[in-house]
Amino acid sequence: MPLTSCVLPARGVLKITGNDRLEFLQGLISNDINKVTDQQAIYSAFLTPQGKFICDFFIIGQEDGLLVDIAEDALPAFKKKLTMFKLRADVAIADVSADYDVVVAFGGDEDLNQAGVFADPRLKTAGYRAILPTGTTIENTESVDVAAYETHRIALGLPDGARDMTPEKSILLENGFDELNGVDWKKGCYMGQELTARTKYRALIKKRLFPVTFESDAPESGTAIMAGEKTVGEVHSSQGAQALATIKLDALEDTLTANGVALTVTQPDWMVIPEPKA
Repeated sequence: MPLTSCVLPARGVLKITGNDRLEFLQGLISNDINKVTDQQAIYSAFLTPQGKFICDFFIIGQEDGLLVDIAEDALPAFKKKLTMFKLRADVAIADVSADYDVVVAFGGDEDLNQAGVFADPRLKTAGYRAILPTGTTIENTESVDVAAYETHRIALGLPDGARDMTPEKSILLENGFDELNGVDWKKGCYMGQELTARTKYRALIKKRLFPVTFESDAPESGTAIMAGEKTVGEVHSSQGAQALATIKLDALEDTLTANGVALTVTQPDWMVIPEPKA
């Protein structure tokens, strides 16, 4: 089955160069920057000192630097934060969004071998991502509308930044970052590491981001999910009748609605929900 591909128009690209770029990022992001090569990317996040989500992104190596695939809306604030933290480090940070497109390929079983194209580090079934010069396509793929990718992403339960997480409120493990390879537990300290580790080892998760299916089109993002008269969750990004939604774990067996429309919850096969510790 051939792969399909599309440009993600809401993504931007940062380029980070300088001799200190690896050491600089290692103390700031949730994953291990030393895993990155020009063929292997990481999925990672930037957190508040209290361990709350600010933004997520992918990082891939490129010649003498790193390229960061990040939501276009989150890019300016992230660039400003990085610039503030770099102090005297030999690091340069540039917005190169005008020079690159972020492209995804998915839905098929072919292996891709093209410069700038990398396997999505979250899940094999997610497909491939690419940071390519503007106007370049992924070879040997069939072009489709971005709605097809949204359907694919949501069905897999893959979060998309602030569309599915709330900056300065959400925590990584509520949104699958452990199972989706977005956290390295052996890398040492980074900003927000203490709360992230405590959440994992004390099994403090009380809600998770799930794919849900409505009986009609999904309501708008921010709509409350109800179990009777009780609010137990919130709808986030959607495509047609499918959506991602944050739902309290103790409400999963209840009858759930949003705006009076019934919904069903799917637990992806990659998702692990540990038993709460006493």
